Amino acid sequence: MGRLFGTDGVRGRANAGLTPELALSVARAAAGVLADRDGTSRPVAVVGRDPRASGEMLEAAVVAGLASAGAEVLRVGVVPTPAVAFLTGQTGADLGVMISASHNPMPDNGIKLFSRGGHKLPDAVEAAIERQVTGRDGSGDHRPTGGGVGRVRDLSGAVEDYTDHVLSALREPLEGLRVVVDCAHGSASRCAPEVYRRAGAQVHVIGGEPDGWNINDGIGSTHLGPLIAEVASRGADIGIAHDGDADRCLAVTAAGDVVDGDAILAICALALHESGNLTDDTVVATVMSNLGFHHTMRAAGIKVHTTAVGDRYVLEALRSRGLSLGGEQSGHLVFLDWATTGDGLLTGLALLSRMSATGASLAELASVVRRLPQTLVNVPVTDRLAVVESDDVARAVNDVEAELGESGRVLLRPSGTEQLVRVMVEAPTQEQADAVAARLAEVVAATG
Repeated sequence: MGRLFGTDGVRGRANAGLTPELALSVARAAAGVLADRDGTSRPVAVVGRDPRASGEMLEAAVVAGLASAGAEVLRVGVVPTPAVAFLTGQTGADLGVMISASHNPMPDNGIKLFSRGGHKLPDAVEAAIERQVTGRDGSGDHRPTGGGVGRVRDLSGAVEDYTDHVLSALREPLEGLRVVVDCAHGSASRCAPEVYRRAGAQVHVIGGEPDGWNINDGIGSTHLGPLIAEVASRGADIGIAHDGDADRCLAVTAAGDVVDGDAILAICALALHESGNLTDDTVVATVMSNLGFHHTMRAAGIKVHTTAVGDRYVLEALRSRGLSLGGEQSGHLVFLDWATTGDGLLTGLALLSRMSATGASLAELASVVRRLPQTLVNVPVTDRLAVVESDDVARAVNDVEAELGESGRVLLRPSGTEQLVRVMVEAPTQEQADAVAARLAEVVAATG
């Protein structure tokens, strides 16, 4: 078995790489590692899923694994991933389990785990769970019997509690805003339309009829064409796109231009900064955020703390530094004053609320970020670590950085799962970005 956990839980092709047997084992191990009770009470676990068909099978396996470890299981059914995080904290549960492959196609699925309070797991805890799954921790396979076996029940009012929680963050009613919401035939279908309508918007929904097979199928935040077309045909003010488990949000202007996570993060950061609610006047972003975002923040007097790619690293930085806002280019935004993980509905409300409060269009708000042209080249190599340690590559990067100065930047990032090195270049013009990236890619290919 290779490394079990990726950047966001356990993920694979359902019933192939991610089997019910593996799901059961992961659930049992997670209960053992995360439920460090004193033995006088049962551990409690919240379990949710997105609508994909394989989720029914994997939910059954996860629930069985948790109950066999003696846990009380609270099933919440089809909900967004941030709802599981919220409900884990609200109920005082020891762990939360979300069965979802997020924006991946329907045949895939995944298991996302949350610890007490609704927080994603640090590497050390994931490693401990993996050791139990593989039997490398030497703890054996203790199974309670009789009255020690866990019980399972549905948690009533779960969706309503999460919806009320999201709406409690609304800063400005959305009266008069015409919104098209793309739910990706995923978890957002169950609550996003109601959230935006209760907030005051006029809402039209696409991608809101999940059947188990159509999640993310040509729709949602990774397929924005249908949303762009619907916004144009209805003369809407904005389009909001969620992914399969509703932990991310992208947007489309009335003219059909895409507004990515960098621009949304900038809009939200400026709003919090102006109201005095951006802690330490600092926002957290990953190394993939466009240099134009950094320029906008600097001009506004906002500091940027940069992390590795992955919302878990954004979260770690927010928690360790006591900050309030961070996010990724992909549309994962974390409002730590309101949520313990990325929440697409909170992000959508924050964006719409800013439009309502300022009277500005989305295009006007997003124009504060002047994106630099960006080129990304994936270079196949035989040894990606040799590239990182190469003096030739380091010299080439230094030469390019001197050439670009503060008007551009270079990022070389080895893939975490493939023998690839990703070469990313930002420059004042697309032609320069393309040319510089091609030069660097040649050096990387020759080295690796």
